[in-house]
Amino acid sequence: MEIAFFGTHRNKLGESPVWDDRRQCLWWVDSLVGLIHAAASDGTPIATFAQDRPVGSIGLAEGGLVAALADGFYAIDGGSGVATPIAIFPVDATLRLNDGKADRAGRFLSGQMQLHSGGAPSEASLWRLSAGSATTLAGGLKLTNGICFSPDGATLYFADSLEGVIRAHDYDVATGAMGPRRDVVDCAAFGSGPDGATVDADGNLWVALVLAQAVACIAPDGALLRSIALPIPYPACPAFGGPGLDTLYVTSIADSGGRLISHDADAGRILAITGLGVTGIQEGRYRDNHIRE
Repeated sequence: MEIAFFGTHRNKLGESPVWDDRRQCLWWVDSLVGLIHAAASDGTPIATFAQDRPVGSIGLAEGGLVAALADGFYAIDGGSGVATPIAIFPVDATLRLNDGKADRAGRFLSGQMQLHSGGAPSEASLWRLSAGSATTLAGGLKLTNGICFSPDGATLYFADSLEGVIRAHDYDVATGAMGPRRDVVDCAAFGSGPDGATVDADGNLWVALVLAQAVACIAPDGALLRSIALPIPYPACPAFGGPGLDTLYVTSIADSGGRLISHDADAGRILAITGLGVTGIQEGRYRDNHIRE
């Protein structure tokens, strides 16, 4: 195994890495400053798209990207980076969209997080975007993270980071309906709540343990298979990528807007971990006619 820095990129709040098999590049966001970046597998910058509001997460789409911006779902033009609204939420200064991932059938899921600048926060929810319409899947949340799907798409994983428990739900690939909750693992045992997550081709979860400075590999039954210490503070989100989908990219945090702040010289950088002996799965693409090449 080798852990190296991915280019010279530094972010304040690096999140939502996703490998693009068609363009052979890694996309990710610097969330609070509203930047969407792309770079080749060697770290060479390809594109930067600036948005006028925070970007919680992104997913691949036919012809471009889908993005969960602070106030709703947007199509991001693949050439210009121009954002076109798809589904906008009612104004609520206490919430914004956060982590997100495409399912295996072309929908996009994103969950909200509570903010503390607009009074007592509303309850956050998990949302599903399908055919241009947003539907609530779960409520009663504070900080939604860790959204990912089993290789067959029939299990949805996600977490409320402040609760610390990774949960699983049966997920109907045909309809996008979500079944009852079952708990997988309480990450408090690992010294951290869960942040972003992904799965490998064997169906194991790879979870950023943001406060433990590590990424953990967890079996679907909750067993800890492996924990890898990382040379950066506050790892935020992992994703498999590279030409062989055998590199694990991990974004990190320098300043999350007050919750987590690090003055480490490498805070906010991205790691590329190779030699793990596992491969990932190419993430799906949101399918919607709002997005064009």
